[in-house]
Amino acid sequence: MAIALTTLVEEADRYLDATRFQDYCPNGLQVEGRPQVRRIVSGVTASQALVDAAIEAEADVLLVHHGYFWKNEDPRVIGMKQRRLKALLASEVSLLAYHLPLDVHPEVGNNVQLAHLLDLTIEGPLELDNPRSVGLVGSLATPMRPVDFMHLLHETLGREPLMVAGEEPIRRIAWCTGAAQGYIDKALAAGVDAYLTGEVSEPTVHFARENNLTFFAAGHHATERYGVQALGDYLARRFAIEHLFIDCPNPV
Repeated sequence: MAIALTTLVEEADRYLDATRFQDYCPNGLQVEGRPQVRRIVSGVTASQALVDAAIEAEADVLLVHHGYFWKNEDPRVIGMKQRRLKALLASEVSLLAYHLPLDVHPEVGNNVQLAHLLDLTIEGPLELDNPRSVGLVGSLATPMRPVDFMHLLHETLGREPLMVAGEEPIRRIAWCTGAAQGYIDKALAAGVDAYLTGEVSEPTVHFARENNLTFFAAGHHATERYGVQALGDYLARRFAIEHLFIDCPNPV
């Protein structure tokens, strides 16, 4: 079965409420390909490796979390950007990308999906005064030692996280996928025992140590593999089309 590209894009935009976000890149259709869609390939970042894999898999649409045309990037279509766009256009593969809308969605969002994977009970947003808060706060079913939670992350995400351990067992935790190490002060203000994100900066370690807050950096890519898969599955069910997730591993 095939559906119109315009129908797929309209539903994805509606489902994610994409137009309400002021983001660092355009959300939705970034590159237009063939007008009919039978197969979606999803992945985290529209790298050349993922573009090539999607073309090899005969995708009609490549659905990603990290697309193109970021604010303040060089607008010229040269080098790496030219090669990626040329490959998509030559193969008539559309590029559909959602950044913040896919982080915060209450069903398929990266942060909600990570909570499901780690069996975390969601209590509410990380920023109580921000209705568009990206991060979440929640609790563990059973308190865990920091080292045991680190092992859980390793087993679940398939990569060893960086850990700055506090002294207390983890009962309540805040998390925000991707590069959200700058939110660690908000986690402290929320009164949690630990904070989990994808990346780490040098000051983050000192902040965690000096505030006795356990911190985990589990990988930008590793923590953001799951929202795009859930969105792809939703669209595939909605329109009875095919969906294939392709992981192009990234150590960061």
